[in-house]
Amino acid sequence: MGGKGMVFQKDMELELLIEDMGVEGQGIGKAEGVIFFVKDAVLGDRILAKVMKMKKNYGYARLIEILKPSPYRIEPRCPYARQCGGCQLQALDYGQQLIFKENKVRNHLKRIGGFQLEDGVWEPPIGMEVPYFYRNKAQFPIGRDKEGKVAIGFYAARSHQIIPNRKCWLGMEMGATEQILDSLASYLEENHVSIYDEATGKGLVRHLLIRYGHVTQEFMACIVLNGRRLPQEERLIEKLRAVKGMAGIVLNVNQEKTNVILGQETRCIWGKGYITDSIGDVKYQISPLSFYQINPMQTEKLYQKVLEYAGLTGNETVWDLYCGIGTISLFLAQKARQVYGVEVVAPAIEDARKNAEINQIQNVEFFVGKAEEVLPGFYERAEGAEKEEKAEKGECAEKEENTEKGERAEKAEKGERAEKEENTEKGERAKEDIKAEKEREKGENRKHGKDGQETEARMLHPDVIVVDPPRKGCDAKCLETIVKMAPQRVVYVSCDSATLARDLKYLCSEGYEVQKVQVLDMFAQTVHVETVVMLSHKKNDSVINVKVEFGEGEGKVPLDNIAKRAEAYKPKERVTYKMIKEYIEAKYGFKVHTAYIAEVKRDLGLPMYDAPNAVEALIQPRKHPTAEKVEAIKDALKYFEII
Repeated sequence: MGGKGMVFQKDMELELLIEDMGVEGQGIGKAEGVIFFVKDAVLGDRILAKVMKMKKNYGYARLIEILKPSPYRIEPRCPYARQCGGCQLQALDYGQQLIFKENKVRNHLKRIGGFQLEDGVWEPPIGMEVPYFYRNKAQFPIGRDKEGKVAIGFYAARSHQIIPNRKCWLGMEMGATEQILDSLASYLEENHVSIYDEATGKGLVRHLLIRYGHVTQEFMACIVLNGRRLPQEERLIEKLRAVKGMAGIVLNVNQEKTNVILGQETRCIWGKGYITDSIGDVKYQISPLSFYQINPMQTEKLYQKVLEYAGLTGNETVWDLYCGIGTISLFLAQKARQVYGVEVVAPAIEDARKNAEINQIQNVEFFVGKAEEVLPGFYERAEGAEKEEKAEKGECAEKEENTEKGERAEKAEKGERAEKEENTEKGERAKEDIKAEKEREKGENRKHGKDGQETEARMLHPDVIVVDPPRKGCDAKCLETIVKMAPQRVVYVSCDSATLARDLKYLCSEGYEVQKVQVLDMFAQTVHVETVVMLSHKKNDSVINVKVEFGEGEGKVPLDNIAKRAEAYKPKERVTYKMIKEYIEAKYGFKVHTAYIAEVKRDLGLPMYDAPNAVEALIQPRKHPTAEKVEAIKDALKYFEII
């Protein structure tokens, strides 16, 4: 296919000027009005490319030769940069990387969220002084090469082919990492340990996870097994414990045929089952299953920005949703009255409570469960209790009215007695008692961590809610509850600007407005970007009292009209992949894979969300949907008013 009558075919060679870059870091050039995406090309390059695949309105091409390099092109430090799937931007000048990432966020907020934000809302991107050697965690797949030798490294882009690279320019201290990898490889070879085969699901050793404490310089090695024990464990322990800084050796059990690296069961075979590290003044214990930001240098800047946007003075109640091991929660607790963290992973909450104890922080409480279940569950219960309490107070008001005068007289009498005794020791004590009682009545005892408790009223109506969700963003139920709780400020931390834009659109339709946007480079040399957004509850400029009469007759508003308007403005239900699949099966009698739906949406240029099963095939090339299934998917998208 092609524009202006030109037909582009596979293997056709084109000369392209790269005028832009896509969200995945591909160079974008045009030939006869047709857009081509070219991996490894950067903005400003003039290249020779070969057509690999054509779609209806665009195509994919492979870089053959750089005819004239861009002024922004640099030589990648890593010799495996083009092969490895980890670094998409290593050939791009770092200053341009920051511009690319800010533009990525801006475009998503504009295209998906519909935002036209003024420049004053955007803060300058926060980059790194040295954008290399920043990761405190690395996951190495283990396999065998063509000669049958142990291969440890990283996956090539969009495949599960292992690139045997042991010197990652994004990783932690190289010497120790290489020693750990060499020790594991020699142990596997010497003891003839079987390696996991993704095709058959057989074999023992699957992955190696290394964690590193940036401040403490502690290492932890976690070997992921398709089983529960290693043969000759003591031989591996002997090799690994010789690594300087090694704090613990852990086995993780994952016997599922899945792309998920870690299983839920762990066993420490030497040392500690965790490492320690710190961010600012807060110390953390980090286990194999813990979520912990991978870039400690940028993480402290990130948390300082969250703290700034939260606007804490010491009197606020804060909810921290998707809190992990309590990293942000404990950071906020230093300035808040009380913080409540929510996380679905039970071991992470155990770590969070330990971390609170380690740091002697008492004004924080953690709950295990999904944010979309814990928060709405609490809200419904607490709101019901609040309404009951108000009803009871209303019933008692009349009874209390008759005794109010008597109580005032009694208080006056006590006051007179206290005044007479003012110059005596007894009178001084009475005066202090009266003052303390008044302070308690006003709720002025606001020291951090007071009994580790907070009233349900404050929990029900918090001052600030912080969210740091996974890439899929916040659940709809969670967002709805945030709106009901109506905090003055919402701080949204995101690693996916597309789902960020989607969620901000909803929050801003329900009474919030974006005040500040901060792009922060947590993942240098990659296309990924961290964003922090501050939202505040809109305040009414003025209040207008309008008298409205309902009913039939002139000047009155019929009740039927109210019901119709309410139905018209009712928010649309979020359409899920499951709903689309069920519609197609009911109407057409066949099933479609989630990946097929994702592919059709991508071809239509629709916003993409994480599809749980939309993954590349491990061994065989991924199949594409038939024309029949494509038409069925498009029909479903029309039915649900997505297109």
